[in-house]
Amino acid sequence: RKNIGIHTCPGGDCDSVHSKDVDYHELLPSLFQINAGYFLIECAGEMNKEKVYKEIGEHLRKDAKGVRQVAFIGVVNPLNPKVETPEEICEQLIHASKFIPVDQLGATDDCGFSPFSVDVKPKHGSPDCARDVAFEKIANRVKGVKLASEKLGV
Repeated sequence: RKNIGIHTCPGGDCDSVHSKDVDYHELLPSLFQINAGYFLIECAGEMNKEKVYKEIGEHLRKDAKGVRQVAFIGVVNPLNPKVETPEEICEQLIHASKFIPVDQLGATDDCGFSPFSVDVKPKHGSPDCARDVAFEKIANRVKGVKLASEKLGV
């Protein structure tokens, strides 16, 4: 079960943000009752990230029938062409660590970059820049996680 993961997704192809459709307060308590090892929680596009971090920290289980649950929080928004800096990503993780135990905290993108790959929406630029933006976002996530790991001593 430690290799079973659950992903929260409101439908990135529609530029949706999870809490606008289903409040995480309604979803996360029951979601973390699933005996899965990891959860990929969209957070980068959330207006009130701290509320989501608190909710995760309150319901994430250290022992889900022998499996320690880990929450990978979204720190990169694939629906927005703005490239997050490593420092911004680091700050999100440091802030999240105030509510989520560090040994149960990870980082991910909110979702895949598939809506970006077609790039038909005017706000996302042209088809020839979407791939470059996606790779820059991913590279900055890796750098931001490294910075946060150093600051958190993990």
